[in-house]
Amino acid sequence: MTLPETIHPALAEALAARGYATLTPVQHEVLAEGIEASDLLVSAQTGSGKTVAFGMAIAPTLLGDEAEFERAGAPLGLVIAPTRELAMQVQRELEWLYAATGASIVSCVGGMDIRAERVALGRGGHIVVGTPGRLRDHIGKGALNLEAIRAVVLDEADEMLDLGFREDLEYILAAAPEGRRTLMFSATVPREIAELAKTFQRDAVRLVANSAGEQHADIEYQQVVVRNDEREHAVINMLLLHDTSNTIVFCHTRESVKHLTARLANRGFAVVALSGELTQAERTNALQSMRDGRARVCVATDVAARGIDLPNLDLVIHADVPSNPDTLLHRSGRTGRAGRKGICALIVPLHRRSAAARVLRAASLEAITRGAPTIDEIDRRNREQILATATAMAPPEASEMAFVTELLARLSPEQLAAAYVRRELAARPAPEEVSEQAIQAFHEKAPRRDKRFAEDDAPRGKPEPMQGGQWFALSLGRNRRADPKWLLPMICKAGDVTKRDVGSIKILDNETRFEISAERAGAFAAAIARTGGIIENGVTIQAAGGPSAQKAKRSGREEAPKPHQATRDAPQAYVKPREDAGPRYKVRTDKGGKLATRPAREISPPVAEVAPAKPTKAPKISSKDKGKPKYKNRVKRDPPVDAGTAPRRKPRGYHPLG
Repeated sequence: MTLPETIHPALAEALAARGYATLTPVQHEVLAEGIEASDLLVSAQTGSGKTVAFGMAIAPTLLGDEAEFERAGAPLGLVIAPTRELAMQVQRELEWLYAATGASIVSCVGGMDIRAERVALGRGGHIVVGTPGRLRDHIGKGALNLEAIRAVVLDEADEMLDLGFREDLEYILAAAPEGRRTLMFSATVPREIAELAKTFQRDAVRLVANSAGEQHADIEYQQVVVRNDEREHAVINMLLLHDTSNTIVFCHTRESVKHLTARLANRGFAVVALSGELTQAERTNALQSMRDGRARVCVATDVAARGIDLPNLDLVIHADVPSNPDTLLHRSGRTGRAGRKGICALIVPLHRRSAAARVLRAASLEAITRGAPTIDEIDRRNREQILATATAMAPPEASEMAFVTELLARLSPEQLAAAYVRRELAARPAPEEVSEQAIQAFHEKAPRRDKRFAEDDAPRGKPEPMQGGQWFALSLGRNRRADPKWLLPMICKAGDVTKRDVGSIKILDNETRFEISAERAGAFAAAIARTGGIIENGVTIQAAGGPSAQKAKRSGREEAPKPHQATRDAPQAYVKPREDAGPRYKVRTDKGGKLATRPAREISPPVAEVAPAKPTKAPKISSKDKGKPKYKNRVKRDPPVDAGTAPRRKPRGYHPLG
């Protein structure tokens, strides 16, 4: 199939050399006749070839009828992208697309050397690609001149608004000429995008490259239902089951990214992290590791992974359920790109099943519901891969025959096969054990309950005492501000138990004691023993007695009853008051002089309150005495001077020379 004639001839040669035989739907839409000079508002799926599409769309505006650009001066085209990775990706795509035209493409992105960018802008460029914040800096400091701009492209416009770049976009577009051509590309067109288009576009042509049903035809959606404490186990088993060349795992927060990255690295996965706290060099190194095969799993946050394009990305895992449909679409758009098939798996704990169903329904998506991959399922997959790899091996070469013959002479074929299988299995991380009852609980109708309680939580009233539970001690107490809100998840994760298996929690000064049910106490102790009793951040867990065991151990006998525990009806012995008891008691006698039966409390006479004396005011000092030494507010006088003695004070007008 030949390419459309509406493509600029200089770009047609580059597309043919790149192997383009057909165009994607969005590329066909932007090349329609009659819209060569119109503003465009395009909705297209992430990864549908938008970069090549707007590169072809602005070529007639930038080049006209010429085959090559003239000497570079003020930029003619401007492309704005939300993230550094996407801007650099756009630059790479435009470089090969405009290679035959002699175009000079300059990038201006945050995190790079701003002085080098100013030098490049000073030398001139035909197309500038950058992020909103860095472009605004260059415009404000006079390094970037937009007077000659003919076309402006906003790539992933909805993401830029989500990231808070609206003010920067308005500043940049206001600095460009009014007669420019403006093209806006967005996966979705919310109200904010429509308002921005009305403000900065003139009679824009609305193009929809895919319908809602066709938008995700190349992506298979799965919701993997797990127990609330088995979310990470499901992520590990999904990675082992599919074993794709590249995978992205999405988390909500940076802390979740760091924790899951460490967990996967400890299990033997080649994993890198991608979050906003990394420097540009670290982010570039992480992405390059994914591209050249050194890493196969990338754990990232939503913002950090926007706009990145990884080759052979066939699996996207949502470790945290997306909060809204737009986030789900942007995350999932990393796979199923350019006609490739992809899998998008949502890890759905039981208490989040309603949220997952709501997000999928809002995004008009249907997902296959399944349980987490089991150990048997992963073992079958491993055997199939090992058998397929062994079958595809080439026969031994002549240089290898001598050693092969020696092996066959010393070992039987069964021994050789067993050694090969063991080596292959040892190179793969071991799967995690998951509960198979979660999918059954998912399909069961949830009982009606009070809205104050979570779906998997018991009422917040006083819990029933646990019978036969075993006590454990955690090396955290009031000295480190221990709180059951975050201690309970830590305990469940450390011992692979649920919240229902944890009984009383007693927070002491230097430690916390908690109770585990009798059914799960043995498994909890075994899980703690595997880690040596050490869990997160050096916190330790060990078996211990109950909260009152330490007191009983110190005393060696039963505790004496407290005073308030005595019954009120018990007889009370009369105690004669001491003579030195003071005025509290006085001995009462009857007429015969005998002691009364009980002492009477003396009521001391009221003491008259004496008002405190008012402080006396210090005598005022005249202005003449200010600055002079004060001796109890009196001026010290000189002692009398004897006759013939030199005066201590020199008289006024005295001079030593007379």
